[in-house]
Amino acid sequence: MVTPPGPGGVHLPHPTDGSVYLTIGEGQDGSVVLRGVIGADGVPRFVTYPWPDRCLIDLAPGGQQFMTVDHEQGDVAFHDHPSGDVRFTLPVDAFGHDPDDTYDTYVEWSGGYLTPDIAVVTLGGEREDEEEWFRHHLVDVRTGALLGEIDLDVSHPYEGEPLGDGSWLTEGADGHPVRRSLPTVGLS
Repeated sequence: MVTPPGPGGVHLPHPTDGSVYLTIGEGQDGSVVLRGVIGADGVPRFVTYPWPDRCLIDLAPGGQQFMTVDHEQGDVAFHDHPSGDVRFTLPVDAFGHDPDDTYDTYVEWSGGYLTPDIAVVTLGGEREDEEEWFRHHLVDVRTGALLGEIDLDVSHPYEGEPLGDGSWLTEGADGHPVRRSLPTVGLS
């Protein structure tokens, strides 16, 4: 598991080019996504992406793209590496949840790449009776198509960690990590 560089922070090393993606949380003021590279002179350089309100979630296994969630948790976006250009964005209602419904629904700051072409997007919310809920959805990151829900067999929305190879980590009954995977049918 990746250790955050501080509250609200994430750092992800790119698998092939040596750069590092960083999110620096700024509390209610949002978060900043940066990409650090070592220049030809050996000096680190940081490129700040132009969104003051996105949280880095994961980097695709091959490094071709990365996933962010809106700081206000209204949508998930998939971006090209290294430009940051948005491939597509999926708002909460794209997952079949009415944003004007009688309960609050939002995109959790969790999920990631289950395979190079399939991401897990976590939605959560609170019903009228204040009962919290969450669901994991599969997204084809090549097309933006929704592929249905997946049960990661977890007890809270931040427990499952997709590993990019069709498997994910959860916590077992004894508190130790457990690796789970889907049948390979339908995965790319």
